[in-house]
Parts: sequence; structure tokens; C-alpha cells
Amino acid sequence: MFTAFALLGGGGRIAVGMEAVTSQSSACPGCVEAAKRIAALEARIADLEAVAEQLRRGGKRQAAPFSKGEPKSNPKPPGRKSGENHGTHHRRAVPPRIDQVIEAPLPDQCPHCHGEVVETAIEQQYQTEIPREVIYRQINVHVGKCCGCNRRVQGRHELQTSDALGAAASQIGPDAQALVVQLNKDAGLSHGKIKRFFEAAFDLKLSRGGSCRTMLRAARRCEPVYQQIVQNVRQSPSIVPDETGWRVGGKLAWLHVAVGATATAYLIDRRRGYDAAVKLIGEDYDGTMTHDAWSPYLKFIYAVHQTCLAHLLRRGRELDESAVGGAVHFPRRVKAIFQEALAVRDQRDAGEITSAQSAEAAEEFNRRMTALIGPPKNNPGNERFAGHLHRQQQNLFVFLQLQGIDATNYKAEQAIRPATVNRKVWGGNRTDAGAKAQSILMSVLRTTAQRGLDAIAFLSNTLKAGLGNQPQLSINTS
Repeated sequence: MFTAFALLGGGGRIAVGMEAVTSQSSACPGCVEAAKRIAALEARIADLEAVAEQLRRGGKRQAAPFSKGEPKSNPKPPGRKSGENHGTHHRRAVPPRIDQVIEAPLPDQCPHCHGEVVETAIEQQYQTEIPREVIYRQINVHVGKCCGCNRRVQGRHELQTSDALGAAASQIGPDAQALVVQLNKDAGLSHGKIKRFFEAAFDLKLSRGGSCRTMLRAARRCEPVYQQIVQNVRQSPSIVPDETGWRVGGKLAWLHVAVGATATAYLIDRRRGYDAAVKLIGEDYDGTMTHDAWSPYLKFIYAVHQTCLAHLLRRGRELDESAVGGAVHFPRRVKAIFQEALAVRDQRDAGEITSAQSAEAAEEFNRRMTALIGPPKNNPGNERFAGHLHRQQQNLFVFLQLQGIDATNYKAEQAIRPATVNRKVWGGNRTDAGAKAQSILMSVLRTTAQRGLDAIAFLSNTLKAGLGNQPQLSINTS
């Protein structure tokens, strides 16, 4: 911490902090105010240094990112709320079919008094179990020769995922391969954990290399589907893009995502800027985009842009927490305008007001925002925030003018979150081929979930379709 000095009147004497306030300060009222401001700044610096030290020490602790500090002194009781908000308890439904019936007979005598037991009723209990017995198949591949061109021809069964024979004739089935993809790209298990899971659950031997090759093979088969997904996103009337850091071979890369109405596309690229975003979205995209105001997104000149209000509210909240004195008024007024705008959106979506009234409210919010950000601000943080709002002003309330546009980019952040969680487990991809497979398979898994499809069944059918063939369960662009 630096020591603040104040120059006091009378003899040109220099004093330190509040210790400088002597009897001479009565002849210099401005010096007293300066000394008070210096003392306030010193106290503020001490607080900030304490926060910085706490963050520095916390960053070195293993559990620091997950620590929320001390628990509340008066926490809410656990469990469901009482009264009207209690809700209904879920009970597992009776299975739609019965594959096995097991009898649980009465014991020969009472377990309590050893007396005779007489049967009075038979009640039913149900279990839903998973099979753990592996199916070993032998597929007899018939091989022949064409009488016309003299070329070799071999048969193919619908359960085959490869035409390989000889040393590569022993393979795992399509459902097992689809489960490997699901466990790695969705659940985030490493190849070593997948190996141990298959051995523990099914007594199926699978090496880490075999798991990795399964991933690459599935990505090659799903590449036509991936191209359909990207095309679907580009044709979507509105999208929500975002990006986050990634690692490929230990070097910095970027994971891009674009969420459309019925599909979500991912792309891992070593570049972060406009060129990478164009690969995913297309430079001529003319729909609406809700994003965090990242400058490359604004280069999509044919699109209608909506700036994410959640980012702006978060920035206003941070300024409010750090501001002192009158500097708190600007971020609070900005937050109030955005919160009112979100309330108007909710009223419109609930049918309480019309779309025309919502558009009129957007014009009023724009006028209020112009009046708020126009005057210069004494606080540097507020001045920067006002400049940002001025540059984004035409994109702040588009969601009130056009129905169906997201006010925040939460869809993209939700789509990125599973990948960032998995990134903590295995750090990224080792090779460019792995990064490409990551992009393809995450897109397929997210889109199938978005459409309510069975991801494992979809992947299994795609693997059985064969290289160079269109997947049997195609994701259309309509």
C-alpha cells in the first residue's frame, strides 16, 4: 500500500494522512477535505488489498473454485416446501411389459414367533433391471466373385459396423460403440474410465485405444449428419452463438457453438475471430442473433442483432458493488431499465399486452437509455459502461420489437456448459482429428437431445449404415 501525502497550508509543511490535520488546517478548509478524501481512499485500498489477498490465497487451494464460504447462519430447511408449493411426489410407473415373473414365497414359519404362517394375499412389486450379459455374435460373411468384372464381393448384415475381416474381424457391436460415444462426449468419462466401466458393468474387454478409435470411427460416420446440422443452423430464423477457450495438443484453441431452433452446431478451431464464426454460421446469415456483443458477431452485417441483457445486468451489478457515493446511481438506473424491459417481455408473452404495445415500450426504453448514457460520467467504470451501451444501443431492445427473439444468450451458455465441465476432466483434445471428432459428436448428441431423439439408437443406426451411405436416421434441415 502506498502512503498518501497531503500538502497543508502554513509553512509549506508536508504531513502524512490524517496525522497532517493540525491546528493549521483551520486556516485551510480545502486541506481538511483533501485529508478526509485521502483517508477514505486509504481505507478503500486496504479493503481491496484484503480482497486481492483472499483471492490469491484461495486460488492455490484445491477446492477453491467450488468453495462458497461459510454456510448461512439461518439456512432454509431442506426438502420440499410445505403448503401449496409442496407439489406431487413422483413414483415410478408400472413397467409397460413384464419379461420375467418371480415368486417370493412365504417362509415356513413366522420370523418373529416361529408360528405357522397362512397365506392371505399376493401383492405385486416391480423391478426395472438392465441386462449385464454380453451377446457374442458370429456373422458368417459370404464372399464371392463377380462374373462380369471379376471383382471380389462380400455380403453385409444390417448389424455390421465394418466390412473388415481377418485380423480386424473381432469388433464390438453398434450399441456398445454408441454407448462409448455417449459416455465420453456427454458424460465426460475418460477413455480409461470407459474401459473400467465396460469391464465392471458387462465384463466386456475394451482398451483405451479401442475406445479412442471407436470415437474417431463414429465421427467419420456422423460427418454427413454434422453437415446437415450446420446447414440447419444457418437456415434457422434465429440463433444464439457463443465461444469459450479450448486446448488442442496443449495449445490454445476455441470452441464455438451456435444454437438454432432445432439444431446445435459446435466447431473447435485454432482461431477465435470472425473467420472461425463464419465456418459455423455462414457469412450471409440474415436471421437474428442474440450474443454477448463480441465484436466479430457484429460483422454479420445481414443479421439483426440482440445484445445479451444478462451480460449487461451482470456488468451493472458489478459496478454497483464496487462504486462509492453517487457513482452507484448510474448502474442502478441501467439495471432498472433492463429489468422493466424484461417484465414487459413477460407480459407480452403471457398475452397481457400486444406486440404493438411491446414495440412502443421498446421506443420508450431507448429514449430513457439515451438520456441516461448521454451526460459524461465522473466514474471511469461508469463512463466505459455508458460508452458500451451507446455503441450497442440499437441492439438493446430488439427482443421487444420482434417476438421470438431471446433477450439473453443463455441457450448458448447452456450448450457450452457440458463441454466446459468435461474440459476440466481431460483438458481438451490431443490432436486435430480428435478436435474434429469432438465437434461432430457433440453436435449430434446435442441436436438429438434437442429434438427428443434417442442418441444411442441414432448413433447405432448411423454406425450400421456403412461408410459412404446416408445415415438411416437422418436429421433433416426442415
